[in-house]
Amino acid sequence: MGIVRTNKTMKRLEQMLDDAIEGQFQEDNYDETELSRLESRWKQYLSSSRLSVEAARRERSEIKAILSDISHQTKTPLANIILYSELLKEQPLTPEGEAIAEQLHAQAEKLEFLIKALVKMSRLESDILEVVPRKQPLRPLVENAVKDAKARAEEKSITILEPDFDGIEAVFDLKWTEEALFNILDNGIKYSPKYSTITVSVKEYTMYVCIGVADEGPGIPEEERNRIFGRFYRSAGNQQEEGVGIGLYLAREIVKKNDGYIKAGPGTEKGSLFEIYLGKGV
Repeated sequence: MGIVRTNKTMKRLEQMLDDAIEGQFQEDNYDETELSRLESRWKQYLSSSRLSVEAARRERSEIKAILSDISHQTKTPLANIILYSELLKEQPLTPEGEAIAEQLHAQAEKLEFLIKALVKMSRLESDILEVVPRKQPLRPLVENAVKDAKARAEEKSITILEPDFDGIEAVFDLKWTEEALFNILDNGIKYSPKYSTITVSVKEYTMYVCIGVADEGPGIPEEERNRIFGRFYRSAGNQQEEGVGIGLYLAREIVKKNDGYIKAGPGTEKGSLFEIYLGKGV
């Protein structure tokens, strides 16, 4: 008799789980048995979970609307400030006035960059930013990121050496992974001395493709290698350099959403080596 009751209980529990998965769970018994009490508690749990999911969905929708509004509302005023500062620089000014106009322009551009970075960061953390990885050629990713970084590199007379490769594919979202690689390159340019070289490499492994970025900067102390990808992290030795500590954080989060990962370590002879690993797919 006990075995029959146990089998009946197990069947009912299995049915309860199936109904819960399909979103169709209903209490069938309202007596004082243990199974009835379990059904009642199970229903309370499902109701609570459903409310939590709905609340999270509403919150995400509200965050998305706020981010969109912030981006839209700040876009025009910042563009105008940058435009007016450029016009001001063209006017006949005293040396002091020229310096102020230059600072105004530089700070406006920095503010524009910061707002854009904060919006992207918030979208990533809220799972609003949509990263859609697919298997595709790697060459356009590397070429586009290097092309975008060269203008900044030329300002410091830094040479970027590109790899010679073809026919290699990986799984990634082109738009966002290009931004991740650009952020790594931009970081290398920022901390490398003038007239130095940044070397980009591509290596193919069994399951991954690795994009390496080696610079000739000051390098990364071993104790800081796990922290440099943190949000707003700035090394004590780099406080004088421009930046807010978002670029590497965004790069890591974007690569993670591509089911890849980033490593940072010392270069072969000097400087730093950043490696982005992307899956090759089936």
